[in-house]
Amino acid sequence: MKRVVLVAPQFPPCNLAAVHRNRFLAVHLPKFGWRPHVLTVDPSYYEESLDWELARLVPPSVRVTRTRALPTRPIRPVGDVSIRALPWLFAALDRIVRAERPDLVCLSIPPNYSAILGPLVRLRHGIPYVVDYQDPWNHPWPGCQVRFSKAWWAYQIGRGLERPVLRYASLLTGAGAGYYAHALERAPWLDARHCVAAPIGAEASDFQFLDDHPRPPTLFDHADGARHVVYAGALLPRAFSTLEALFAALRLNQDQPRLRMHFIGTGGAVRRYADRCGMRDRVFEHPARIPYLDVLNHLKHAHAVLVMGSDEPHYTPSKVFQAVLARRPVVGLLHGESSGATILRQANAGPLVTFNAQRPASTRVADIAEALSCATQGATYSPEQVNWGAFAGYSAEAMTRQLASGFDAALEARAARC
Repeated sequence: MKRVVLVAPQFPPCNLAAVHRNRFLAVHLPKFGWRPHVLTVDPSYYEESLDWELARLVPPSVRVTRTRALPTRPIRPVGDVSIRALPWLFAALDRIVRAERPDLVCLSIPPNYSAILGPLVRLRHGIPYVVDYQDPWNHPWPGCQVRFSKAWWAYQIGRGLERPVLRYASLLTGAGAGYYAHALERAPWLDARHCVAAPIGAEASDFQFLDDHPRPPTLFDHADGARHVVYAGALLPRAFSTLEALFAALRLNQDQPRLRMHFIGTGGAVRRYADRCGMRDRVFEHPARIPYLDVLNHLKHAHAVLVMGSDEPHYTPSKVFQAVLARRPVVGLLHGESSGATILRQANAGPLVTFNAQRPASTRVADIAEALSCATQGATYSPEQVNWGAFAGYSAEAMTRQLASGFDAALEARAARC
């Protein structure tokens, strides 16, 4: 069996969306001929909320090495854990490589800066490495155009570090082809045929855990007579045009006064935006991130689940998979070129409204209103109508199979060059 080191500075019990790809890889890679060893940071150095119940979803058979990092108290020199832990991650990776001689190292982005361990371990030990873009590294986020701002410095440093990382990478993988598209533009020596796009996927056994450990939702009473629609996860800056169209659709649905929209983990911007739009009595926001299994539990008890994307074609929200597995009607508001739109269309899990540059979300308000009405009334959905056969291709196991095939191909290509 081949060996791979998964360098993932954030891993359960860290409660971030980015941890799930590596959790799924750690669980499923052995089925495809790869024995993983996870290299991460000790939870005591995480700034994010810890979710110890999430850690229970990682089997004890998964080998995990945890390192130190610079603390953030009483002095916080830098927040990014991949910077704070870099010396210890490098030392631990060096020990693992010397002791185990793995066939491959896989570097997770985000967090970003630990990716520089790839060229270091290759130059020192000759071990090939993969860069897994779960998010773009050097994306022109709002604020990075303001010279000498924090965002500007992060963007400039990232561009400088990404080039040597890409120079020696044996494979690029990503949650979608758009996640590494800009990297390919900046690194013309890379061959797009040596890239693998595989969404993060979802794990049905996570919902089975909830079935075995039932609990009521805490943010709403699903039996109070209202129709509750849940959106869970971050809201990207370029998704606010979609949010504006959604609120316009709510104003059209005045004949459904009991319709309630719940936004979980969105940071507080939705509440302020809803107040300005006069939606205080219909839109409710829980800005803080809540434990992963609690998120799934709220999806499971909702009358419908909202999956809302941005005006960026590459954006593929991982929450698509969780929404379908919740076995509730899914209302999809996505860019027409997003792979999330393709997934929902194939799954037949509920109404889908798409938009693009020529036909933006603001022109689809009536369609969004109709989609919300159909989904919350429940007349057009049952779990039996979902195309579970097609959706199985997007499971965490299926996505891991794709990445494992990419790992195999990278080793074969390297052997052929040698």
